[in-house]
Amino acid sequence: MATENKNLSEYDKNTIPNAKDFRFGIVVSEWNDTITEGLYNGAFDALVDCDVPAQQIIRWNVPGSFELIYGAKKMLQTQNVDAVIVIGCVIQGETKHFDFVCEGVTQGIKDLNVQTDVPVIFCVLTDNNMQQSIDRSGGVHGNKGTEAAIAAIKMAYIRQQASIAHVFNQPLLTSGAIQIEDSPKKIENE
Repeated sequence: MATENKNLSEYDKNTIPNAKDFRFGIVVSEWNDTITEGLYNGAFDALVDCDVPAQQIIRWNVPGSFELIYGAKKMLQTQNVDAVIVIGCVIQGETKHFDFVCEGVTQGIKDLNVQTDVPVIFCVLTDNNMQQSIDRSGGVHGNKGTEAAIAAIKMAYIRQQASIAHVFNQPLLTSGAIQIEDSPKKIENE
């Protein structure tokens, strides 16, 4: 398992860009709500812990994981956010429905990332049973929502830096700096 030797809730604030000026959207599936609420709480708490004001976090609920795609699309179109986190939980059942929903949601979120300029972070558990989902939504493996929030902050920062680099018509350097007039200048996190 990918989470076997890692706690999903652990992060080093010193390695995370300052997020106080970013706006985040979170679209939450109501299906398997005991799990998705735990994931949402993990994401919300991590964003606030990383200095995002609570009023800059927008939550929308949708009926199920398949509807996350449409909810994220509408949020991107109407809410001026720097990143969107989609939260869902699909648990393997007796039919192929699990496969179709997981594939559709995965491809839909991928498509939003390709088609729009705002990152959409995939926080959809696709577990074999309820216990695995419990373990990843605040249980023994930590909280995938926390991990998704940290990814959202990092991706919002990359988007911001790429926009700044574009304005100056300069490439984005891997160090988080941009090069202006042949001299590297560090863009500070405030």
